[in-house]
Amino acid sequence: LCSLVGTGCQIGLAFVLAMLSAMLKLLNPLQKGQTLTALILLYVLCGSVAGYVSSRLYKFTDGVAWKRNVLLTAMGLPGTFVSVFAVLNIFLTFAGAATAVSFWLILALFLLWTCVSAPLVFLGAYFGLKSAKM
Repeated sequence: LCSLVGTGCQIGLAFVLAMLSAMLKLLNPLQKGQTLTALILLYVLCGSVAGYVSSRLYKFTDGVAWKRNVLLTAMGLPGTFVSVFAVLNIFLTFAGAATAVSFWLILALFLLWTCVSAPLVFLGAYFGLKSAKM
């Protein structure tokens, strides 16, 4: 449960930052690709928030398997989304749909997740576990 709360905070903060940047005219909301790219980038960069919130909540509930909590936060929901996206993309590719995403884009998103988002989750969890108990 703590990992889902942390991931929810990550999604919420990415959404709020995307809306603020759209309101400040940093993003053009009419260009769907630009807004979606900004949302994905903000989601990846807000990984430390997910790690911090989930580890603080886990520490508050006197949890002992903190490593499992951090790994679930880093890989649980994003891993599920990547798996579902990959399976749906395989079906789209076999159907010959124009909306199928290339393999290189999927690889780039996977690398963004593993090389940027997951380490940020671990960094946030480190600071969350080092802070005093609420």
